[in-house]
Amino acid sequence: MSSEFFKKYLRWIPISILIGILAGLAVGTLMFLLDWATATHEKYPSIVWFLPLVGFFIGWAYLTFGKDASGGNNLLIDEIHDPKKILPLRMVPFILFGTILTNLFGGSAGREGAAIQMGATLSDRISKFIQMQWGERKILLVAGAGAAFGGVLNAPFAGIIFGMEVIIIGRLKLFAIIECAIASFTAHKVVVLLNGPHIEYPRFEIPGFNFKIAFYIALAGIIFGLTSRFFLFITHFIEHTFVKFISYNPLRPFIGGIILVFLYQLEGTNHFRGLGIAGIAKGLTEPSGFNIPALKALFTSITIGSGFKGGEFVPLLFIGTTLGNALSIIIPVSFKLLAAVGFAGVISGASHTPVACSIVAMEIFGIEIAPYAIIACFMSYYFSGQTGMFKTQRLDKKRHYLLNKILDWLGELPERFIKK
Repeated sequence: MSSEFFKKYLRWIPISILIGILAGLAVGTLMFLLDWATATHEKYPSIVWFLPLVGFFIGWAYLTFGKDASGGNNLLIDEIHDPKKILPLRMVPFILFGTILTNLFGGSAGREGAAIQMGATLSDRISKFIQMQWGERKILLVAGAGAAFGGVLNAPFAGIIFGMEVIIIGRLKLFAIIECAIASFTAHKVVVLLNGPHIEYPRFEIPGFNFKIAFYIALAGIIFGLTSRFFLFITHFIEHTFVKFISYNPLRPFIGGIILVFLYQLEGTNHFRGLGIAGIAKGLTEPSGFNIPALKALFTSITIGSGFKGGEFVPLLFIGTTLGNALSIIIPVSFKLLAAVGFAGVISGASHTPVACSIVAMEIFGIEIAPYAIIACFMSYYFSGQTGMFKTQRLDKKRHYLLNKILDWLGELPERFIKK
């Protein structure tokens, strides 16, 4: 056995296991703290009145001590494309406690964005102790991000693909797949051993493949893609508005918090605060209306756009699930099936990762959903436009050029409507 083989392959087995352990520990810690934050807010919902002050504190902490930690997942993707310097370790505590505080006091934000940052940042520290070539740091970052993604969603197969798919829109470049597989399954195992509070979503009987159902699922997928595009447009619009008119960073989430508290009081319930995992489970078992995803989208856009931390992933799962459910009013398919494909479909369009999101649906709802999940996720992806939730994703313009031009024009309709 040559030394070159050992250097190239066997060397990465312990490194990949270490990546998975670090990502699993980070994800487990995040999940336990978020579980506590959710339970505490449910017990003391009146602490939502402190949300503006918490927003000011988060903004002040990032401005004063955060430095380049504020780059988040966009900094991570930039480093994957062009590795220059190790991700700052301060990203881990900043995104961890920023996410916990946002959810504890009622902000509508997710957790996967935090998990990805933490997994990739901790994995990147390995390069400080082991000499790495330029391309090898990419493997650390991709494997760490994917392992954290799979660990937090209880979907290790999706974790293998996610890190490789997220970096370039329109192209899945399979590299380091063995390293990603080892890291993802190790992270998943660590979270399981820690008894991480994973959510067991309800399963249901999925009909066999039927062309009529597939056609309706494709129509729903188009709506999922346009919804993800509309959501991101509103979120970016709010973000740009806050940046334009409020120069002092901490004031942005402070004012955003005031707006959220006011709207929460108008809405009158606590259903749209925090992660919204209970709302996802409810959307898979009970009929819903279009007001549910619309309100969650509004609260999440304000939360993220004004500068709170946590990300959009779980709220988009909520939006997708309840939107799919509501579409059963006009699309003759069971609300459970539409909710399940919506669960993966909207986030597929927002993140531009249709393969990983299709696999997530299969791991959560069973392999029987595969054809419908794939149709919904890819239709959503095609109609979601070229701008996603990760701003530093690069676009592979060589693929589907004419189709993308047509679909981009169609996808701009929500934005044109808003501008009018």
